[in-house]
Amino acid sequence: MANEFAGLIKADLASLNNAAAELAQHANIIAPAAQFNAPQPGATFSFAQTMQDAVAGVNAQDVDAGQKMADVDAGRSDDLVGAMLASQEASLSFQMLMQVRNKVMGAVDELIKLPL
Repeated sequence: MANEFAGLIKADLASLNNAAAELAQHANIIAPAAQFNAPQPGATFSFAQTMQDAVAGVNAQDVDAGQKMADVDAGRSDDLVGAMLASQEASLSFQMLMQVRNKVMGAVDELIKLPL
C-alpha cells in the first residue's frame, strides 16, 4: 500500500514538474524574456520561483492589454486589432496559469489525504 502511494506521489510530482517546465516554456514564448528571471547556468530549478515569474508575466500581460485598450478607448491609438489580440493573449495566459494552479492544488489535496 505504501509503495502504491509513493508511486502516485512520484507520478504527481513528475506531472507537476512537467507542467511547470511547460508553463515556463510557454511564458517565455508569450511574454518577453525580460519579464522573467532567466535561470543562471548551473542553477537549480525552483518551482516556486517559476510560479512567481509566471504570475508576474501574466500580470504584466494584463496591464499591457489594459493600457492598449485604454489607449484605443481614449483615441490615442487606432490599433483595435492589436488591443484585442493583447487582451486575448492575456486571457489565455491567465487560463493556463489557473490550470497549473488547479493541478498543484489537486496534488496538494491528494498529499493531505495520505495517511501518516
